[in-house]
Amino acid sequence: MLYREAGEFKTSYEKDQAIFPIPQDRWGVIAVLTFAFVVIPLIADQYWLGPILTQFLVFALAALGLNLLTGYAGQLSLGTGGFMAVGAYATYNLALRIPEIPLVVDFILAGIITAMVGIVFGLPSLRIKGFYLAVATLASQFFLVWLFDHVGWFTNYDSAGVASAPPRTLLGSLAEEGGIFEFLAPINVLVSGPNATPETKYLVTLSVVVVLALMAKNMVRSATGRAWMAIRDMDIAAEIIGIGPLRTKLLAFAVSSFYCGVAGGLYVFTYVGNADTEAFNLERSFQILFMVIIGGLGSIVGSFMGAAFIVLTPVFLNNISALIGEGTLSGAALSHLELIVFGSAIIFFLIVEPHGFARLWQIGKQKLRVWPFPY
Repeated sequence: MLYREAGEFKTSYEKDQAIFPIPQDRWGVIAVLTFAFVVIPLIADQYWLGPILTQFLVFALAALGLNLLTGYAGQLSLGTGGFMAVGAYATYNLALRIPEIPLVVDFILAGIITAMVGIVFGLPSLRIKGFYLAVATLASQFFLVWLFDHVGWFTNYDSAGVASAPPRTLLGSLAEEGGIFEFLAPINVLVSGPNATPETKYLVTLSVVVVLALMAKNMVRSATGRAWMAIRDMDIAAEIIGIGPLRTKLLAFAVSSFYCGVAGGLYVFTYVGNADTEAFNLERSFQILFMVIIGGLGSIVGSFMGAAFIVLTPVFLNNISALIGEGTLSGAALSHLELIVFGSAIIFFLIVEPHGFARLWQIGKQKLRVWPFPY
């Protein structure tokens, strides 16, 4: 009775093609965004805003980028960590060497640079697919990490090989006194550096993720998204009906890499504050892939659910195990117990519902549509 399309009449094509055509969905999203933008910064402490929520948003954006490529276009990739590294080091060098450019523009430019790199490493998808394509993207992972490890220019020749994010404001000098956008000075907050607040970093990350998520939602509903899904389901039939595999696959790699590149830039400037190749290794690529699989392939909301599961579950397990085992288990035993429970939960969930959390979400919505009648 509370969640049903019956009686919801559309009087225009715009309303019929809305992202959230059901009012309950629309108001639910508005409520969640209001809570995220207004309530959380007021009640959450520095620990939750930084290592937990900001990390969740950054990885959710990376998972969203991989989901566009793997879930919607059907192109398996194991190079997500490498593409995040491209975005991270590109954002760092743009902010360091051209400080006049606003940081928000640095994120966009870094995403574009990563998209071009993604196109180069996406060329093998025109000839190979499946496991062989995964191996090809795995080569990009190793090559990119090796490149940033051995070419000192990317880290500004830092002796430790770590690129520390310089202090930068969101809009740079353009929004300062005498700048072109001086009227935007109130929102020209300090995003990176030791004086940047966790609230600011969280809100900037949240804003970028929300905008890109809405763009992705529109994209998969457009002709581009339908072409991706046609290639994913049967590429030969898609080519027969006029969908060009060259343009479609490379566009999927470009868009996916753009999202991963922006996530890498946010990782450096709003999360950890520095770029280290160890943070973008093969383990990171598998972690992002697990987020997509657990959350649900071919689902925008599934990317966020998978990221929440991977990021938040160890935190809760650690707190619970520490509470239960206090005084009886050592720290090492608690750490191993966390990994055992976490891995078992992933395996159990994949067996029970292989389509991920997104499928459970869809089932729940279907039950609400016919409640209180049997489903």
